[in-house]
Amino acid sequence: MSASARGDLLLLLHAHLPFVRHPENPYHLEENWLYEAITATYLPLISELTQLLRAGSTPCLTLSLSPTLCSMLRDTLLGERYRAYLDRLLRLGEDELSRTKDNPVQAELVRFYLSRFTELRALYRSLDGDLVAAFANLQERGALEIITTCATHAYLPVIREPSARRAQLLIAVRHYRECFGRYPRGIWLPECGYVDGLDELLGELNLRFFFLDAHGLTYARPRPPLGLHAPIFTRSGVAAFGRDLMSSKQVWSSTEGYPADGVYRDFYRDIGFDRSLEEIAPYIHPDGIRVHTGYKYHRVTGPRIDLQDKAMYSPEAARIRAREHARDFVEKRQAQVSWLSQRMDRRPIIVSPYDAELFGHWWFEGPTFLGEVLRLCSQPDSEVQLQTASGYLSDYPVNAVCDPAPSSWGEGGYSAVWIDNSNDWIYRHIHHAETKLHELVGKFVAKEDDAKVTLLQRALAQAGRELLLMQSSDWAFIMKTGTAVSYAESRVRMHLQRFGRLAADIEAGTIDEAFLADCESRDNLFPNLDARLF
Repeated sequence: MSASARGDLLLLLHAHLPFVRHPENPYHLEENWLYEAITATYLPLISELTQLLRAGSTPCLTLSLSPTLCSMLRDTLLGERYRAYLDRLLRLGEDELSRTKDNPVQAELVRFYLSRFTELRALYRSLDGDLVAAFANLQERGALEIITTCATHAYLPVIREPSARRAQLLIAVRHYRECFGRYPRGIWLPECGYVDGLDELLGELNLRFFFLDAHGLTYARPRPPLGLHAPIFTRSGVAAFGRDLMSSKQVWSSTEGYPADGVYRDFYRDIGFDRSLEEIAPYIHPDGIRVHTGYKYHRVTGPRIDLQDKAMYSPEAARIRAREHARDFVEKRQAQVSWLSQRMDRRPIIVSPYDAELFGHWWFEGPTFLGEVLRLCSQPDSEVQLQTASGYLSDYPVNAVCDPAPSSWGEGGYSAVWIDNSNDWIYRHIHHAETKLHELVGKFVAKEDDAKVTLLQRALAQAGRELLLMQSSDWAFIMKTGTAVSYAESRVRMHLQRFGRLAADIEAGTIDEAFLADCESRDNLFPNLDARLF
């Protein structure tokens, strides 16, 4: 720690996508969520961190990687499809280069994208397609502290069965050890969702820390004596860190945040929607459904500018602006810690968590901004030093003991996003499945021989997978926001139907091995799942 440092900055990126894998279809629309995130966020993040290490900086970033995302990143089928996705992008670029030959400004942008996608493909190949191993390597080199989250990113406050809640956490811990060869120190609670007693489960699993939205910490009982900018310990001995509001608003706000700047690339204007169907058909969904291609030629321009009136994008101008905004961000953190440090008996810690996909996917220049923030805070004379939760707890092992307040970082601060008239119908079915699986495991597992995997054990484990997947917080969130409602509803119903059939077959002693094998091949995450966890 630099002698000049007045405070610490804990930058946290939460990387998560729901488990979307459809081997039954050669092209599935929602699998693009993964391919776009790899291209726009995960590969650029690996690139930025690697460059910083080569330049002698110590990035010190916290990254949560969900088990569903890691499972997809390690999946052979999805890896093959991602390579085909990159190849399509490059072929599209060649077509665009020919089409824009009489438009020098657009042609230059096409060359920019072709160069970018070529470099990303080369990076992906150099990593043998194993991004999880790449992140693990960055952790070993000190650039990252990787933490876990729930098995399928379930919003824990709405899980009723204690065994089901515990399974979400225990499966995540075991999966982390399989991926990274060590035990996770901390956890990102999905949506920062906290309820009383949850800390006891975290303590039981030897997780040292978790994160809360600001009011989850400031409304703790008793009120934390150092406020938001120091952790507290729960009664079970697990530390809770609170999200800083000022730094969040600077980046998150759709009106005041940096990504709203008119110089930055506009996300919504894409040639997948601009080109004629005849021109774009080979590069979109085979059924003619238009999708984002990543070839975007326009900038945000202004807050009330119609999509068709957007000005042309300049990558260099946007890159310069991203670095300016990074300096502004760091300067504001310096002013913040200068004020706080005069009122605290220790270095304040500013916890700034964001969805990882904001950086690159939604905000194209986000990785450049992030890299510059990390570089500036790595300077020996910086008043704001990068820190991790583990590092801060090592420096300050004594903290106030308080009971955190139930909370989330969703709109309204509690559970309204995930319990709404658009999605609340799912919970009576999920709660029934939680109870049913608990009963089935209690009734049948004791009769099983641990020496071999039987058909019954496979069926119970697959029922567990179906339950885990229907519990994903993503489906309720999508129903609430109205983005891909039909898909989210179909996923919940599909997992409920599979679970129901498996449960009925288990009880009747008539397990259909062909049906079970089909379920296992489609929902193939957590291959070593032990049903006894439920």
